[in-house]
Amino acid sequence: MDRRIDQAGWLARVAGSGAVRAVVNHAFKLDARIRVANLAAADPVAAQHRQLTNLITRARATQFGRDHHFDQIHTPRDFQARVPLRTYEQIWDEYIRDRFPVLDNLLWPGRIPYFALTSGTTRGATKYIPVSAEMAASNRKGARTMLAYHLANRPDSRLFHGRIFFLGGSTQLETPAPGVQAGDLSGVAAIELADWLRPYTFPPLALALESDWDRKLERFAHESRHLPITLVGGVPAWLLILFERLLTLTGKRTIAEVWPTLELVVHGGVRFDPYRDAFQSILGSNTIRLQETYPCSEGFIGFGDPETGLLRLVHDHGLFYEFIPRDQLDSPHPDRRWLGNVEPGVDYAIAVSTCAGMWAHVIGDVVRFERQGPPLFRFIGRTRDALSAFGEHLISDEVEHALAHAAERTGARVRDWHVGPVFAGRLGYHQYVVEFQSPPDQPEHFRNLLDARLAELNADYQAHRAPGVGMPKPALVIPRAGGFESWMRARGKLGGQHKVPRMDPAGTLTHELVAFLERTAGIEHRIEPADHPPITTACISP
Repeated sequence: MDRRIDQAGWLARVAGSGAVRAVVNHAFKLDARIRVANLAAADPVAAQHRQLTNLITRARATQFGRDHHFDQIHTPRDFQARVPLRTYEQIWDEYIRDRFPVLDNLLWPGRIPYFALTSGTTRGATKYIPVSAEMAASNRKGARTMLAYHLANRPDSRLFHGRIFFLGGSTQLETPAPGVQAGDLSGVAAIELADWLRPYTFPPLALALESDWDRKLERFAHESRHLPITLVGGVPAWLLILFERLLTLTGKRTIAEVWPTLELVVHGGVRFDPYRDAFQSILGSNTIRLQETYPCSEGFIGFGDPETGLLRLVHDHGLFYEFIPRDQLDSPHPDRRWLGNVEPGVDYAIAVSTCAGMWAHVIGDVVRFERQGPPLFRFIGRTRDALSAFGEHLISDEVEHALAHAAERTGARVRDWHVGPVFAGRLGYHQYVVEFQSPPDQPEHFRNLLDARLAELNADYQAHRAPGVGMPKPALVIPRAGGFESWMRARGKLGGQHKVPRMDPAGTLTHELVAFLERTAGIEHRIEPADHPPITTACISP
């Protein structure tokens, strides 16, 4: 063991030297140009057909493959006829629960070595997503593809001359059975990282194992402030908290002053629109590129295309995608599309079949394609992230657009937010909890702009805001700085992989959040619901 550690240390020292860094950086640039050229010449539809064929062939002898007659599947239509769509809960109940944590030749050949624990949903349930060795390789290929487009579009990039910093959760994994580990997906990625790449990344394993998130963030800031960080990535809200700690620690005004080598900020996990102004302000340089990414526990799905700003589907790395019209998701016989017959402009729920055995798994996300060649799309929201307690049918995409609009018009910068229904009075109302990095001068005007924009975007919302018959204007609670962080800590959900629940259809979490802020004196400002008609478009000009 000591000999292996010494060898790894020697390898890290050599790989981290300046001369080797220059060679590695050049090699990644060459690889990037080849990867981008190959994708430009590829046929995504043919590639997806090959992915399905490869997956079916590999898993033919598994229990799942025998149950669904994989030996008789040759086309996407065959697959859809024999393999029904399943939610995670259905896959768990039918296949995983009775065998967990040892899945041998059940969904995928061999033993599943890892389980990625999800950050949970508004229901708060932890999910255990199988991660095979092939799945870990698929995730790496997706990330390399994203970096390839950055390197190909920035010839002067010095990405590997410095450190790549991913703000993930704890890398410490549990061992529930021999040969099986479970924990945060970032922990799986850390274990799977090649030794020679460790000098190019931050944090080191010892620091990444820290379980106390407050202490971890403080150490991240302290130990990275003098490093040549070239890339930093994570969930937007946690990145902002890290950035603010760095500025407090260093006395600098912007992150560009703290990390002058920074060239790329990778963000994902939530819609970025409400955060954009806050990031541009705190970064302080237009040479730092913002890169959207779309990974999930089931696999790396897409990344922000540098030319269009849309998300680009990664189509050749061991995942097969299906797309179900959102309004048919609960139908007994929904229309199941794939990349070969998907249509632009339709809101689709995604189902994935992966090289870890998650077959026709409805992951809960909704996307909308804008182009087919290459496949470019927008993330719309979650299948269950919607407010319709009063018949208003608001989806997260509309709320996020309205928040971004109100912030832009008032000069505010949003850090985090949540919304849910409150059942009180004649009907009830929506309760927004919005924590600002930079608050609006007139919070009531922010609320009015938000309300007006929602009425403009959604006819049902507008109808339910009609005077005398529907909802009042929404209420707005503005927490003191760190309010969401304190609430997440109290729930045991503090950390890089945990996200604030955005929309609570039932209102239970909303009530819990507001009650917590009241109990801890964490409310900075409060605006009650107002029983007035929505502002018309003409009233929201600057």
